[in-house]
Amino acid sequence: MRRYIITLLALVAFSLTIHGQLLYKISGNGLKKPSYLLGTYHFAASSFADSIPGFHKAMGEAEQACGEIEMDLMKRPEVLVKLQKAMMLPDGVTLASLLNKEEMDALNMSLKNLLGADLTNPMVNAQMGKMNPAAINLQLVSLMYLKHDPTFNLDDGIDAYVQTLAKKGKKPVLSFETVDEQIDVLFGKQTIERQKVLLMCLVNNQEYMMNITDHIVAAYYSQDLNKIEELEDVKTNDQCDPTEEENDALVYGRNAKWMTKIPDIMKSKSTFFAVGAAHLVGEKGLLSLLSKAGYKVEPCK
Repeated sequence: MRRYIITLLALVAFSLTIHGQLLYKISGNGLKKPSYLLGTYHFAASSFADSIPGFHKAMGEAEQACGEIEMDLMKRPEVLVKLQKAMMLPDGVTLASLLNKEEMDALNMSLKNLLGADLTNPMVNAQMGKMNPAAINLQLVSLMYLKHDPTFNLDDGIDAYVQTLAKKGKKPVLSFETVDEQIDVLFGKQTIERQKVLLMCLVNNQEYMMNITDHIVAAYYSQDLNKIEELEDVKTNDQCDPTEEENDALVYGRNAKWMTKIPDIMKSKSTFFAVGAAHLVGEKGLLSLLSKAGYKVEPCK
């Protein structure tokens, strides 16, 4: 559950100094020009880019940008329809039929605390009553962050800002994943029953998760990847901990797939990569994988 928050809110060969950065320069191994890798936080405002050492210089030098997904695609009507469909429970199933009374009461209390209304409200029920637990989970995570920072504009995140700057400079914007792949990551990797378990883990531990969120936010704005890695390693030793398969589907497996594309992307043009900070850290993180592949990876200053 923590990994989902760290990653939506976007790990041994690097020193504390290197991990005290969010932006890295990638060079060597036959590259004619350096590329750059930024660890993002999906709820970080675009204005935070000004606080990241070397950000604007790197953006100016890069000839193209690459993210997890091309953000503008997610705004297209046909994609929104597809996304909405993926967020729904199967026909004939509702949250009220999926959850027992105790679970519904707990969910409603959580919604009441975060949204000011719950599923007993006809308007809320019309919007959320048929969503699958994974979609409800993402809604709650977003609401948790907005409670932390009510001023945040969901359309002004740092991920989108990188791509906006590239397009303003008439530079290509690439993505590691298609819309379908991104939707599958969010909603297609777990059974409804497992989604329900993780939803109740969040609902029943809301105060703990809010505290984790506060620490994640502080770690990111302090540009402290070590702390983010530390938060990822915290376990509750119960069914709320992510399984090895879930870690692979959400982070490590995606890192490995991206690494099959990154070398060719960097060879073609100097590239500014921007992905969730959780993808950078750890032995299976992009920083380590790039170093093992023979590239020189160093923090920007």
